[in-house]
Amino acid sequence: MAGHGSKKVIFAALAGNSLIAITKFAAAAYTGSSAMLSEGIHSLVDTGNQGLLLYGLRKSKQPADQRHPFGYGAELYFWSFVVAILIFAVGAGVSIYEGIQKVLHPHPVSDPIVAYVVLGAAMVFEAVAWWIAYKEFNQVRGKKSLFAAVRDSKDPTVFTVLFEDTAAMLGLLVALLGLLGVQYLGLAWLDGAASIMIGVILGGTAALLAYETKGLLIGEGASPEVLGKIESIIDATPAISNLNEIRTLHRGPHDVLLALSVDFIDEVTAGTVEETIYSLERTIKMELPQVTRLFIEVQAKEHHEKMIAEEKEATSAD
Repeated sequence: MAGHGSKKVIFAALAGNSLIAITKFAAAAYTGSSAMLSEGIHSLVDTGNQGLLLYGLRKSKQPADQRHPFGYGAELYFWSFVVAILIFAVGAGVSIYEGIQKVLHPHPVSDPIVAYVVLGAAMVFEAVAWWIAYKEFNQVRGKKSLFAAVRDSKDPTVFTVLFEDTAAMLGLLVALLGLLGVQYLGLAWLDGAASIMIGVILGGTAALLAYETKGLLIGEGASPEVLGKIESIIDATPAISNLNEIRTLHRGPHDVLLALSVDFIDEVTAGTVEETIYSLERTIKMELPQVTRLFIEVQAKEHHEKMIAEEKEATSAD
């Protein structure tokens, strides 16, 4: 489940985008600016996206039931992917369409001062939301680079909002340049060109978000740090002679499914095996609370290797 920080980021973006969308649509209606209309659509889509992320967070907290025995953690990943599709289909599509219409049929922008005031206010709101998202993301990424942190992140809410706000800042800058071009160069089609560029920015953002969330939706394993910790716990268990295999799957940002195959020392009794497995479960879940479900298979090393070899042969034959 996502933490409190994720909700803070989403609520900040939701409040900012709601106010910005209203002012942008009002300015677009007053000035007739295509770029401003595209920006209004952009903010409206972002507002809806934050609502979907909040819905995904709430759904992901549902307890497991008979139909979904591993819980609903992946709901967050699904709705994050939907957000990426909406940015592309609605935000980028409508902005590009509106821009093309304006380029083909240009008309002057009335009273651009109003548009400048709205853009300036929007930049302030977006900057605040972007800074909140960036600070939250920095706490998660540690010393990793920005792209490495996004690639390794298991919580799509923070980087989705960060990408959205970054795209919004770029879109506002493009809209401003388009309006300046219309006013001082007398080229009315520049307003439409700015709208097309805003659509391209949204399309690129959507593609990046879709790529990142797709991996989470399909299923990604735990981080190397988590795997290393699990291996250390296994190595420190005297009754276990070998860790045959370790598999992990993130069902949510803090919801990891763990499956282990271990080989016990031949001399240990069945009672010792039972006690060791019980101790392992308690230790792993205590030191790694994100491991919510744990399955341990007891199997001789040579048998496990034989099974893996047979699986590879079957796969290559197909």
